[in-house]
Amino acid sequence: MATAMSDTEVRAFLTAGTRTGKLATVRADGSPHVVPIWFVLDGDDLVFNTGADTVKGRALARDGRAVVCADQETAPYAYVTVRGTATLSTDLAEMRTWATKIAGRYMGPERADEYGARNAVEGELLVRLRMEKVTGFTGVAD
Repeated sequence: MATAMSDTEVRAFLTAGTRTGKLATVRADGSPHVVPIWFVLDGDDLVFNTGADTVKGRALARDGRAVVCADQETAPYAYVTVRGTATLSTDLAEMRTWATKIAGRYMGPERADEYGARNAVEGELLVRLRMEKVTGFTGVAD
């Protein structure tokens, strides 16, 4: 029987290891778009980067509403879904700080600076998805 996660459990789940998020946005024609993202948690924000001219970048600029789902892909299975509104920034110094933190999580500290520099350039966006509604369940297959 699935058990709802507490806020503390949700935050621990979202920050564990290199779990990717699946970002859902809406295309201009109204159709859904879902892609994996690397992210870090900053208070009540999920923080990630994307290109301004990507489908997700254009969708978030047009309509900041989005959903991210992160899951545990092994038994007993678990997931967290975050719904919120994104704010976008093109501030390169801020972007470099967060791109480096994100890279440190997914690529390790030895490559964090390299990826931070690569992902904090003109044409990229720093995205902060405010956690407005959060749902998390563990033990889905118990």
